[in-house]
Amino acid sequence: MSVSQVDKAKKFRALHEAPGAFVIPNPWDAGSARLLAGLGFEALATSSGAKAGVLGKRDGRVSRAEALANARMIVEACDLPVAADLEKGFGDAPDAAAETIRQAAEVGLVGGSIEDATGDKDKPLYGIEEAAARVAAAVKAARALSFPFTLTARAEGFLRGRPDLDDVIKRLQAFEAAGADVLFAPGLPDLAAVKTVCAAVRKPFNFMVGIKGRSFSKAELEAAGVKRISLATSLYRAAMTGLLDAAKEVKDKGTFTYLDRSIPTPELNAFMKE
Repeated sequence: MSVSQVDKAKKFRALHEAPGAFVIPNPWDAGSARLLAGLGFEALATSSGAKAGVLGKRDGRVSRAEALANARMIVEACDLPVAADLEKGFGDAPDAAAETIRQAAEVGLVGGSIEDATGDKDKPLYGIEEAAARVAAAVKAARALSFPFTLTARAEGFLRGRPDLDDVIKRLQAFEAAGADVLFAPGLPDLAAVKTVCAAVRKPFNFMVGIKGRSFSKAELEAAGVKRISLATSLYRAAMTGLLDAAKEVKDKGTFTYLDRSIPTPELNAFMKE
């Protein structure tokens, strides 16, 4: 029997309220979602970069319709709560962020993030007041739903050429005041920065694993105060690394030893729907 969206939303919220940290991996299609669910993860999240790669595009070049179609596919593949990377909300106006939340709920999502990155290299971040207004609009849309949609607000400074920890903290605090349920600052440089951020906010903090030299163990992140650990594009990149290594072996050497490292079809099929 399938799990209702309301029950998924309640389960997702409960994960953020339970002791300790939890890992939320990022599938990119129905098959990867089935595999991760089969391994016992308790919730899933989409990745903007991974879903772009599935479409043969670069991160930031996916439309709202394309992003939500990918999210729907993942939602329908399993009975787990699914949240989505909704980028900046696919528009600059606060109303665009709000509409994205409404449409996210319609495809079965129970959570999603809105970031303060503009997509404009000359002005990579919205001003704090504008960014907070966009979060507030998304929060209002989330609160109007018939279930507890978990709204995450992202401060993107460390990924967008503005590695100012004080500014990131001010933004997260503004997003918290605007009503965000979870706070997120991808790209923090070290555990000291993670601890500083977690100590400066009251809402659950999401840490993004996926950058070499800036990814830490679950135990270390939990000790620093992190509640949720996402994996961004890292699993997708790991899968693509396997594909590239195998394809290069075939093309360059004419050998097929990659088969010795491959999961047998029956084992893979065991994760999939009949």
